[in-house]
Amino acid sequence: DNPLVENHMNYFARRPDYFQRTTQRGSKYLFHIVQELEKRNMPTELALLPFIESAYNPHARSIAKAEGLWQFIPSTGRHYDLAQNAFKDERRDIISSTEAALTYLQRLHDMFGDWQLALASYNWGEGSVMRAIKKAERAGKPITFNSISAYMPAETRNYVPKLQAVKNLITNPRRYGIDLPPVENQPYFVTIGKTRDIDVKVAARLAEMSLDDFRALKPQFGPYVIAGGNEVQILLPKENAEKFRKNLSLWTRPLSSWTAYQVTSPREKVEDIAARLNIS
Repeated sequence: DNPLVENHMNYFARRPDYFQRTTQRGSKYLFHIVQELEKRNMPTELALLPFIESAYNPHARSIAKAEGLWQFIPSTGRHYDLAQNAFKDERRDIISSTEAALTYLQRLHDMFGDWQLALASYNWGEGSVMRAIKKAERAGKPITFNSISAYMPAETRNYVPKLQAVKNLITNPRRYGIDLPPVENQPYFVTIGKTRDIDVKVAARLAEMSLDDFRALKPQFGPYVIAGGNEVQILLPKENAEKFRKNLSLWTRPLSSWTAYQVTSPREKVEDIAARLNIS
């Protein structure tokens, strides 16, 4: 019950193409996110949070260097065991980042006992929300999102109302002239193991997918190579996973044009290694 909810509903209703495009992008991930929320007995509308955070773009990057569907900053990502190195950034990993985000949100709910305050903390930080609560207590106000929103920056003050607006529109899209894409009640992707390093372009070709569609399910890797041996799993739509396995069994050329060089001595210099390998 907040006037900002109506503002955001009107904003999105005036932009049905954007709303449709964003939910279409999210349709790849929604079944998995909802399934994970149900396993944890958490509110399933939390699956809409990436609409606000990243517009369901797993490659989204903010000016604060937050990454992925759930927009983890580097330090929070490391706190929740999301690896960040030269070959991959698990803040963009669909499965790992979702697990981390739900763990974080549940922790915040356990801390505040209220989902709206937990969401405000996800955006603003739990320390900031704690300080706002103390200000509200000194002013004799009830401890609710609405009552402490006056102490919040504009982004956080709009954060929960924006999510509520998206929920309201998805609950009753026809009333607002919005056409939602269908989301099948089954997994969009399956997980397959990877035993060798493989170029992203080669993997997309083996899966018979466009590069953009392929990378939408493997955004944690860079644009060139999927490295990491058999501990790495890749996600593919079921029919493409079958094509990938079949085409891989028939592939006779090298899978990767990249290789890792192990530095064996502290005396090795980058320029010497480059000269030996005939690269700049």
